[in-house]
Amino acid sequence: MELRHLMGFVAVAEELHFGHAARRLRMAQPPLSRQIRRLEKELGVQLFERSTRSVRLTSAGESFLEPVREILAGLDTAVEVARAAGRGEYGKVTVGFAGASSHETLPRLTRAVRAAHPGLELVMTGQTYADVALARVADGSLDLGFVRLPVSRPGVAHRVIGEEEIICALPSDHPLAGLPAVPLGALADEPFVSFPADAGSTVRDAMEQTCAAHGFTPRVVQEAPDSYTIMALVAAGVGVTLTVSSCGHIQQNGLVHRPLAGPPVRRHTALAWREDNPSAALRAVLAVAADALPTPPVRQTTTD
Repeated sequence: MELRHLMGFVAVAEELHFGHAARRLRMAQPPLSRQIRRLEKELGVQLFERSTRSVRLTSAGESFLEPVREILAGLDTAVEVARAAGRGEYGKVTVGFAGASSHETLPRLTRAVRAAHPGLELVMTGQTYADVALARVADGSLDLGFVRLPVSRPGVAHRVIGEEEIICALPSDHPLAGLPAVPLGALADEPFVSFPADAGSTVRDAMEQTCAAHGFTPRVVQEAPDSYTIMALVAAGVGVTLTVSSCGHIQQNGLVHRPLAGPPVRRHTALAWREDNPSAALRAVLAVAADALPTPPVRQTTTD
């Protein structure tokens, strides 16, 4: 049974005239008549009662009409869904992010994607440190990752979406908490709280690099898996920490955030994806992200 036979049947059933149906299908009448006869032979029933003056559906034809309409409508839907998926309007995109530092950028992206492509699903993987997100993008287990520069994985493309400043978080009763900016050297003997050393956190890396540039290694006395827990430990007086300005929204009793004295130390944040990822849905998300998360102007004082 061929699709064109079903389309011919519906046209004749709706027009009840072979000539009109043939014109609707943009074909000659004799081939249409042959199609209907072939369909009737295949089904083993007569679909139309024909006379020189009229055409009408038999009871078998009436019973056959609605299911055939549903088949053709379903086919039209399938074709449109496939085309929409090819345009990136349907499908899934897996996204890796770290919760606290993505609290502004991630909602902006998800809202924009939902508005532009309601049929596209973003599958979120939280608490994915930047280095881990980059590795998972590189191995194909994530489509898109929120990362920090540098991005040096072969085959991985990226676009800068923001800039963060390294800041200090201290207990509110700390002697340095009253200063407008904290001299980093004054923290050399302080206990620190931070992410685990082997977790792939670029914030931990930035803290160690910044302290090393001022001649000391931070003495980490407590590790925690996320920024919210780290800030709670700082507020409890366990130690101090260096974090990024995107985590400055975490406010707790007993906690203060202060900039570092001297030239600001900044880090770029970026979206990363595999250059050879064939997903049309990913391309659609990247197009939306270009507007929702534009690349900021680069400032010369920034360090990666």
